[in-house]
Amino acid sequence: MGAVFVLWAVATLIFFGIRLIPGDPAEAILGGPGSQASPEALEQVRRDYGLDQPLLVQYFTQLGRLLQGDLGDSYSLRMPVAELLGNQLPGTLLLSALALLVAWLLALGLAGWSTLNGKAAAVVASGLEIAAAAVPHFWLASILILLFSNTLGWLPPVSTNSADGLVLPVLALALPLAGFLGQVMRESMLNAMTSPFALSARARGEGETGVLFRHALRHAALPGIALSGWAFGSLLSGAVVVESIFARPGLGRTLLNAVTLRDIPLVTGVALVSALAYVVVMAASDVAERAADPRLRAA
Repeated sequence: MGAVFVLWAVATLIFFGIRLIPGDPAEAILGGPGSQASPEALEQVRRDYGLDQPLLVQYFTQLGRLLQGDLGDSYSLRMPVAELLGNQLPGTLLLSALALLVAWLLALGLAGWSTLNGKAAAVVASGLEIAAAAVPHFWLASILILLFSNTLGWLPPVSTNSADGLVLPVLALALPLAGFLGQVMRESMLNAMTSPFALSARARGEGETGVLFRHALRHAALPGIALSGWAFGSLLSGAVVVESIFARPGLGRTLLNAVTLRDIPLVTGVALVSALAYVVVMAASDVAERAADPRLRAA
């Protein structure tokens, strides 16, 4: 029921929110202000799309279509929204999943290194995490293009699904997230290393590295796992900026163009798919959290 409520809330917010944007939806359907559509053509489009109906009638009509799995047709691209999303979704999911994986690896590596190397390493790690978390996606993407494409010539500035074309967009999304995850996991790792089970392992002659990887890591990862659902949602929103900067096809660029053109069915479709992906990842992170901590399975 929670997932259904989230999807209903997203559909409702998008429906009423997009109507606050100045402009006439009928004019957008006919190609925007530059189309110079006649009043007769605008009136005909309003009748055809039900835009001449009261707002609440339009709202419940759209909800009824969505309940039947009908996302409608894009105003601007003249294609079924479901088909458009099917073409754009895999690229964005690949980008977001790789960014989440890289963020986890960076956060775990930095947290583990600082935990095993004392206070000076913790200060360095904390500074790096704060700096990474504070960097906006658009600024980081621009710096990565300037350094690795324009100056060094190692990687292309335009993203493709090839391995080298994915590196810079993935880094632009992953580094800020790694800063957040690293801060959470480093603190949790330090606490786990002073827990009774860690002290018991040391008493049995186990070294610091063994205590960390065999005993503390599983407990320290729990807060990060719990944050992964939010993190994936953050990556999907960050993809709007990153896909635009790297000229990469995907849901982010599709959403940006749809909002600009007041393409209501397409905006609603992208938002619903993003919300559904967020719900699925939240459920998966809950399962992973229970698998990592037997106490949660018993609760």
